[in-house]
Amino acid sequence: MARLLIVYHSMTGGTQQMAEAAAQAARDADGADVIVKEAPDAGPEDLLAADGYLFATPENLAAIAGVMKAFFDRCYYPVLGKLEGRPYAAMICAGSDGENARAQLERIATGWRLKKVADTPIICTYAQTKEEILAEKTIPDDDLAQCREIGAALAAGLELGVF
Repeated sequence: MARLLIVYHSMTGGTQQMAEAAAQAARDADGADVIVKEAPDAGPEDLLAADGYLFATPENLAAIAGVMKAFFDRCYYPVLGKLEGRPYAAMICAGSDGENARAQLERIATGWRLKKVADTPIICTYAQTKEEILAEKTIPDDDLAQCREIGAALAAGLELGVF
């Protein structure tokens, strides 16, 4: 059975909800062994053991969250040259824009020569004040539906070998 690794970071719960929705849909699709890890707990060995990836991050200060960046920094060189062609997708939880975070994450994946298999959604929470930014998030179901679609598609594609 193919293995799908989902790596995420979430400080206020939004990105965690997105990752969990994708993971549940992937498990329901019954197409892959789904491993979910928070970024501080994931490492090069997890990447090497997986057949495909889903990266989920909040946007912080117009970039991927520092915790996700630390995951990529820790893993980048140990797996460089060993992941080429493996499929990936990504999801961004943003307060307003998310474009730079998406570009940054996709650039890292390009450096690993991963194969992007789905468009990267930016789920916008519209949090603009300090209080809104730091508040626990609740992601609307229509947005979580996008996350479920990505999780199910990744699992099915891995199982069918279409990537």
